[in-house]
Amino acid sequence: MPGTFEPIPGGGAAVALDDVEISIIRSLAVQLLELIGPGPAEDADPLAELFADGPSEPPADPVLRRLFPDAYTDPERTPASPAEAEERQAHSAEFRRYTENDLRAGKRENALAVIRTLDALNASDAGAAVLKLSPEESRWWLGALNDLRLAIGARLEVSDEGDTELLYRLPDEDPRKPMVMAYLWLGGLQETLVATLMP
Repeated sequence: MPGTFEPIPGGGAAVALDDVEISIIRSLAVQLLELIGPGPAEDADPLAELFADGPSEPPADPVLRRLFPDAYTDPERTPASPAEAEERQAHSAEFRRYTENDLRAGKRENALAVIRTLDALNASDAGAAVLKLSPEESRWWLGALNDLRLAIGARLEVSDEGDTELLYRLPDEDPRKPMVMAYLWLGGLQETLVATLMP
């Protein structure tokens, strides 16, 4: 079980993690939360928040652009005309305005769920421990692992599978190597968690 999720009775998943692995995942989840930004204030009016417009412009940070991409862009196809490009941009802005706040809230909840489950594990276990997730917690973890990989991939400028192959061949002295190792490790965790959730 070390380093891989396995199914458990009742539809959840379990993985053995040592203190270092727990610390790495928790630290990455906290960094992701900081990047996504805070949610609404505790005393905010929930009804007003429900109808609040989100941003209409794509984020400047490349990680946030990867996490919150434009909805109406096709990197494989150049617009046929300036008018088509302008129309796509207008549709993307409108879509972003009405969806980005909810997307951010969902990503924030996934990262918080990871932190909470790891903190509960740390409170009761020392050294290596087996993290057991319910089906719902497993889905939160899957979302957070995906976001963490997207974030690290954006920092590493990974855009396709060919880039991933190049990462495997980086020399140990390359300063990106620790980030690459985290990227690949999280990918393995994500892949085995997906397998546990398959019927």
